[in-house]
Amino acid sequence: MPAEPPASDRTTAGPTAAGHDSPAAGSAVEAPAALPPALAIPTTADQHAVIQVRGARENNLRNVSVDLPKRRLTVFTGVSGSGKSSLVFGTIAAESQRLINETYTAFIQSFMPSLGRPDVDGLHNLSAAIIVDQERMTPNSRSTVGTVTDAYTMLRIIFSRLGSPYVGPSFHFSFNTPDGMCPDCEGIGEVSTIDLDELVDRELSLNQGAITAPGYAVDSWQWQVCASSGFYDPDTRLADFTAEEWHALMHLPATKVKVGKSNLSYEGLVPKIQRTYLSKDREAMQAHIRAFVDRAVVFATCGSCGGSRLSPAALSARIDGRNIADCSRMQINDLAAFLRGIEPGDTGPLLSNLRELLDSLVEIGLGYLSLDRPSGTLSGGEAQRVKMVRHLGSSITDVTYVFDEPTVGLHPHDIRQMNDLLLRIRDKGNTVLVVEHKPEVITIADHVVDLGPGAGTAGGEICYTGDVAGLRASGTLTGQHLEHRVRPKETVREPRGKLSITGASRHNLRNVDVDIPLGVLTVVTGVAGSGKSSLIHGSLPGREGVVVADQTPIRGSRRSNPATYTGLLTSIRNAFAKENGVKASLFSANSEGACAKCGGIGLVHTDLAMTAGVASRCEECEGKRFTPEVLTHRLRGRNIHEVLEMSTAEAHDFFPGGQAHKILGRLVDVGLGYIRLGQPLTTLSGGERQRLKLAIHMAEKAATYVLDEPTTGLHLADVDQLLALMDQLVDAGNSVIVIEHHQAVMAHADWIIDLGPGGGHDGGEVVFTGTPADLVDHGKTLTAQHLREYVDRRDEQ
Repeated sequence: MPAEPPASDRTTAGPTAAGHDSPAAGSAVEAPAALPPALAIPTTADQHAVIQVRGARENNLRNVSVDLPKRRLTVFTGVSGSGKSSLVFGTIAAESQRLINETYTAFIQSFMPSLGRPDVDGLHNLSAAIIVDQERMTPNSRSTVGTVTDAYTMLRIIFSRLGSPYVGPSFHFSFNTPDGMCPDCEGIGEVSTIDLDELVDRELSLNQGAITAPGYAVDSWQWQVCASSGFYDPDTRLADFTAEEWHALMHLPATKVKVGKSNLSYEGLVPKIQRTYLSKDREAMQAHIRAFVDRAVVFATCGSCGGSRLSPAALSARIDGRNIADCSRMQINDLAAFLRGIEPGDTGPLLSNLRELLDSLVEIGLGYLSLDRPSGTLSGGEAQRVKMVRHLGSSITDVTYVFDEPTVGLHPHDIRQMNDLLLRIRDKGNTVLVVEHKPEVITIADHVVDLGPGAGTAGGEICYTGDVAGLRASGTLTGQHLEHRVRPKETVREPRGKLSITGASRHNLRNVDVDIPLGVLTVVTGVAGSGKSSLIHGSLPGREGVVVADQTPIRGSRRSNPATYTGLLTSIRNAFAKENGVKASLFSANSEGACAKCGGIGLVHTDLAMTAGVASRCEECEGKRFTPEVLTHRLRGRNIHEVLEMSTAEAHDFFPGGQAHKILGRLVDVGLGYIRLGQPLTTLSGGERQRLKLAIHMAEKAATYVLDEPTTGLHLADVDQLLALMDQLVDAGNSVIVIEHHQAVMAHADWIIDLGPGGGHDGGEVVFTGTPADLVDHGKTLTAQHLREYVDRRDEQ
């Protein structure tokens, strides 16, 4: 690390939009008036009381320098793409983790991810960083909320001590060990039946392509093992197979066969597919594999264990009449209440720890979950809150916790609980850094760093650093919108029909009947776990004219980017080809024009044997992905690399007409004007992914759009643009249905459907339908309470 800068260089505030250091009012040297003396913001006179960032240039950051008070709650704000994540995650957290990794031996580092040094002149006084992000948990059919939080581990020990009759040690209650798992489903909780006619075409021989399952095309490796196994004639129709031949093709367990001079393992199609495909979580499968499994396999609850995954012995042990599967199926808030009523015996400390863990999950707004809920089914926001709970009971202090929009998926009622938890983590002596847009979180901050002024190349600067009061008076885009409120419409649109849902009973829904008006903007809301997604996603997808744009990951390789995903690259390649009189394939980094050394990726991956492998910029193309010859061809003065480096908004001006202009216009309309055309899709947030999908669907002749929390990742100013887009869609004759918690979207709606009254088994009912004005004036739900407060604050201004 570079040496610490001299005192004269330790600025108390980052550079302003003009690029100059400014000790203006509200800078880091001023303590917020609302804080007691013990929580006063430290001054830079105590050089170790602040994290010093000097000359950060990661991504779009423009040589940013800023001091961040340690052991305080700092919120980073700014429009989408302004550089918040680049500063917090890409610079501060990344360098902290890299330095920690360097303390391990080369052998240990070889098993750890390779972390490059961020582009920054200096980072001083860093503490160990723990990142609590929105990455969904790895899909795994054996991973549940109970296993990832260790709550189930503690519950197993309690049942091994207090359960009657005595079964054995705790591993006898684990569905992931042979001693505890159900022998029939092997701890999965489901059994599968395979439709054999989806695996093969009985009218064909192997040589004619009889095996239709993925991976068995004629001449493929798997096909060759089958055809050369000697168990049957590859020229015989499957319909003419003997019983023995059919058994060998379909059901033979793994056995050794000689193919040529090699001894290979042969396995029947059914056990092979069960082992390679059905043991994986569905969401982890590639799209074509998932489609095949959906066609060929019928899943049913295991009849032996009733879906509990456990052996008969494990299910026989009970505490106060309940076995461990009963406890795992209970809502967490109910389980916490149940555990408070049992006698602890010799498990007192452990039982107390489990109760505290469950109470924390309830407090963080996850009381509606159960311990047997598969972790892969959690949303990004739920996953982040589950990770957050892991750290609440930690005895470690003076750690930097980094959160990425922890309020995602939270109703305003739940945000207050989240705020309390953030403050509790801070008050234990930790530094808390939060990237957030919600004003409810911004207003509890000890310190605010506002980036901008715009997005992409128009951002990357510190516009303001200081307390919340100073932010309000700062004149920045965030300061201007902090108290901005959307008023309910005086006149709402009249519906042109209805979309009826009858008898909806998915998950916690209680046989719900509801009519969704067409031709208007409808917002479906309610506390977390109330049944919003179950109602909409369980009833509307697949209906004629319904288009769903959600936040699920976009499947594709590291080569995929907005230009390829939207089809824009085809228009760009054709324009370059026409202008230069050459083939369009030259302008594809996946085809003829790709750099030979890096294969068109722009990076070269090097295996360093005992130390971790590294990915470095390709020296041949300098990261530009194309051959030098391709880069000599230009379109209005720009080569293909320079065009793909453009932001969407810049490219919209560069292509003044045609299909490219239309596609780029839709991307700008959905608030993605700042993303680069060649930016890897893997770097997009959930909200950005949803808006990218929406931009594509806008080209279709849809009648009804379904959006799932589209304000995720949006700045307060960007929400206004989103509302205008929704109005544009409705005014064009479409219907828009939005699952959303943001009060601005609720207030702007023509119609509201509110679910609740609570989450889990306390929800699942429609508790209000009507206009936002009716909800504010007459509603008695939690949503009504918070929307009323939101509107009343607007009226006070």
